[in-house]
Amino acid sequence: MKIVILLPTYNEKDNLPLMVEAIYRLDLGVNIFIIDDNSPDGTGQVAEELQTQYNNISVIHRVKKEGLGKAYIHGFYEALNQNYDKIITMDCDFSHDPQYLKQMVFLARKYSLVLGSRYVVGGGVDGWSLWRRFISRGGNIYARLLLNLRYKDLTGGFKCYDAKALDDMNIGTLCSQGYTFQIETTYRIHSKGHKIKEFPIIFKDRVYGESKMSFDIAWEAIKILPKLMFKAHRKKEN
Repeated sequence: MKIVILLPTYNEKDNLPLMVEAIYRLDLGVNIFIIDDNSPDGTGQVAEELQTQYNNISVIHRVKKEGLGKAYIHGFYEALNQNYDKIITMDCDFSHDPQYLKQMVFLARKYSLVLGSRYVVGGGVDGWSLWRRFISRGGNIYARLLLNLRYKDLTGGFKCYDAKALDDMNIGTLCSQGYTFQIETTYRIHSKGHKIKEFPIIFKDRVYGESKMSFDIAWEAIKILPKLMFKAHRKKEN
C-alpha cells in the first residue's frame, strides 16, 4: 500500500521534529505531508528544514489559518492526486501516539476507514479534566443518537481513510471544521456502505503548546449535526 500521513500544524515548532522522528523510527515506509497554516511561531520553516533531512516529507504551506477541516481537505486532494492508497490523519502534539500506527496500517488492509477510538474497550484518555471528559463523551453520544451511528468515538482525529472512500465521500462538499469535521467524514463513509473499524487508543493531553479546543468548535457541532440528520432523513424518504 502507498500510504501518506497528513500532519496539520499551527504553532507546533517544538512538537513537529519529535513527531517526524518518531514516525520515521517506525520504518513503516510511509510518507508525510506537513500542512502548515502559516504558523506565526515559525513551524513552517521548521518543516522546510525537516524536508531537507528526511526523504519522505513534503510541505504544504497555506496562506492563513482556516480550520482543521480545510487543512485536511487540502491534504486529501494532494494525496488523491498523487495516487495514495491510504491516507492517515493525526495530531502533531503526541495526543495520538505514533506507536499505534502499526496496528492502524495493519487494519487498513481490510477496512475503508480505521478509527483510533478512546471509547471502545481498552481505550481511554489521559490528562483531561472532568469537564473536558464530560464534553467529549456528551458530544459523542449526541452525534451517535442524532445520526443513528454505532461507532463509539466520532470526534477523534486519528483515522486512516481508503482513497476510494475519500472519493465516494465527495470531499469538495464537506461543510464542517474542527471536531464536527471528524463526525461528518465518518458519517459520509458509513452512508456509502464502506467497512469501518474502531480500535482502542489512549489519548494523551498535549505536552507542548496550547489546546485548539474552543467554544466555536463546540457551537459548530450543535448547529451542523442537525443539518446532517435532516439530509439523512431526506435521502431515506427519496
